[in-house]
Amino acid sequence: MDKLKPKFFSVLKSYSKEQFVKDVVAGVIVAIIALPLSIALAIASGVGPEAGIYTAIIAGFLVSFLGGSRVQIAGPTAAFATIVAGIVATDGMEGLVASTIMAGIFLIIMGFFRFGNLLKYIPYTITTGFTAGIAVTLFIGQIKDFSGIVYQHGEKPIETAEKVEALVLNLNTINVQAILIGALALVILIIWPKIVKKIPGSLIAVIVTATVVEVFHLDVNTIGKAFSDIRTGLPAFSLSKSLLDVHLLRQQLPNAATIALLAGIESLLSAVVADSMIGSKHRSNMELIAQGIANIGSACFGGIPATGAIARTAANIKNGGRTPVAGMVHSISLVLVVLFMMPLAKLIPMPCIAAILFQVAYNMSGWKNFVHLCKTSPNSDILVLVTTFLLTVIFDLVIAIEVGIVLASILFMKRMSEVTQVEGWKEIDEENDPESMSLRVVPDHVMVYELSGPLFFAAAGKILEISCKEDTKVLVLRMRSVTALDVTALRNLEQLYEDLAEKGIKMVLSHVNPQPMKVMNKAKFNQKVGYKNFCDHIDEALVRAQELVKGEN
Repeated sequence: MDKLKPKFFSVLKSYSKEQFVKDVVAGVIVAIIALPLSIALAIASGVGPEAGIYTAIIAGFLVSFLGGSRVQIAGPTAAFATIVAGIVATDGMEGLVASTIMAGIFLIIMGFFRFGNLLKYIPYTITTGFTAGIAVTLFIGQIKDFSGIVYQHGEKPIETAEKVEALVLNLNTINVQAILIGALALVILIIWPKIVKKIPGSLIAVIVTATVVEVFHLDVNTIGKAFSDIRTGLPAFSLSKSLLDVHLLRQQLPNAATIALLAGIESLLSAVVADSMIGSKHRSNMELIAQGIANIGSACFGGIPATGAIARTAANIKNGGRTPVAGMVHSISLVLVVLFMMPLAKLIPMPCIAAILFQVAYNMSGWKNFVHLCKTSPNSDILVLVTTFLLTVIFDLVIAIEVGIVLASILFMKRMSEVTQVEGWKEIDEENDPESMSLRVVPDHVMVYELSGPLFFAAAGKILEISCKEDTKVLVLRMRSVTALDVTALRNLEQLYEDLAEKGIKMVLSHVNPQPMKVMNKAKFNQKVGYKNFCDHIDEALVRAQELVKGEN
């Protein structure tokens, strides 16, 4: 069973000075990577740049201290940018705080009820579809800042289609200097990692572009111009009065559920990737609880939703981080930035922020994998993939996930019902199969039906399609290939039994597997049919059927 114990307390038993030095180095490097990303993602989420750093500090520390992974680095991620921006635009910061805290509570409940292993059942096509959709919406949302476009008519677009329309209407305001700064940032982001790998290209892009804009007095929008009221210093704890607004809480329930689901999926996916890199095994349920506490903490200190960040976690591992101490150092390093360097953030050009987010969007899009799935997957999976993608881009993530899961479930049930078969016995000759029909004789007045595949509500109707001849006195149901039985299928079995009883036909069941037998026992169906009419083997079932025929005669 997955322990509800933070990894931090497990690794302390064998912690060494040498590992502490490695963790400190890794934590500082991850903080350098997280700084520009946190600012960029906060801006993309429609909040102030300082909110991204607060999130990385609070959530990063709490997940490292309480989480179920040795090396997880938590903070703001691109997956939340579009949904957070939508919440802020429609319901303001009060709506965001309410939805984030509720999402945190959901995550804690999921962890305590051991839901960590259930999240893996979310179809891969859905996660791939909405991740690619988020990447597209994130990219489109940054075109305005990258090109320096100004909305002249007071537009405040929320949906992607509205943003595209606003961009087209204001094309005449394109700022060439902004595009050049954005292009410079993109070139640095692409080329720098090929030259120096230890220092992140995003930090170099921020320093270079801010210097160019300041030295040459370029007419380019900066964070200082866009956000004149940037807070400096450490965040203060506060609880919003919105938590007492029942109407607002009810309104934010879908958003909270989406944030919780996203945080759970992304954090556990990141933990799985980290496990493969260091040969460890995370505690999924403890990780969910930590993510829940971290999101509540983030919201209470002016932050935004957070989850495990795969790229930052991988950077932590590659730079020697092997314990949660590295994540804590990463948070402490960002505290020092907030205390002493926040005023410098005002100099960062907005086109540079957009360029960083362009790269984030490209990396998270997984377009090669998306195309590969479209070429190689069954049509039903392609339908789920493309539908989830389009709904994420055209509408929003909440609708995309809801429709994607429902559609995937319906198609899965359809596939399962297609593999479920109910066939009358004919002569079967399977070599080396002790259960084959070779040399077996079905007694007179006996019919045998073979049931194959899971019997659940989508396939349960096939049971009622069983028909008997006029002279039939015993029906044998061979169930060796039935691995699962639900209540709908059981109800149809009971209906079949009652129909047969009216005609004076007995029922015998052969080779009932453990799960179907458990369902039948609980419903006392075995008592109704008779214990003697449940046989372990088809040969025994045929003998029992012959006895029943003779007894009736």
